[in-house]
Amino acid sequence: MNELSNPHIIELDMKKMARANLWATLWLTILFIIINNLIHQRFSLSITFWTFIVFVIGYVLLIALHEIFHLIGFVLFGKVKIKELDYGVNLKLGVAYATTTKPLENHIMRKALMLPFWTTGVLPTIIGFYVDSYLIVILGAFLIAGAVGDFYMYNELKKFPNNSLVKDDPELPKLYIYPNN
Repeated sequence: MNELSNPHIIELDMKKMARANLWATLWLTILFIIINNLIHQRFSLSITFWTFIVFVIGYVLLIALHEIFHLIGFVLFGKVKIKELDYGVNLKLGVAYATTTKPLENHIMRKALMLPFWTTGVLPTIIGFYVDSYLIVILGAFLIAGAVGDFYMYNELKKFPNNSLVKDDPELPKLYIYPNN
């Protein structure tokens, strides 16, 4: 029981994550525009008021979906009950969040952390390349970059055994790891 009283803590430095997100967003957007140009042998990026509005709406919806996919990962991989889930926006930190009150094994938490990267970042990017849509490609770049915190947590969790228990903090971007469950 002593291990449960002294967990290892992984906490996001929000300023560091914001900086990393900004740079990743910039570089991925440029890279994906170039790749789309190479795939389709043309360049005709145009931004209108309406494409900007559609982008903002799409971005907000994909952020919400990103968090919903964390919840889906908790349920799908961790067999978490709906009543053990929470979802919302932390206005003080300026972030959306999805969490569970149930501790999960490390390998399950890592899967739940990465599910939104694939579904709201990589998949839209591939679709955008396929249909030649700069709007969708750029949305994908923004959502892939938006997963920097998930990648940080994932990489930190890889340092612990797969069967370690991981408890998500209900209010802060912080994980508690109990290596000897």
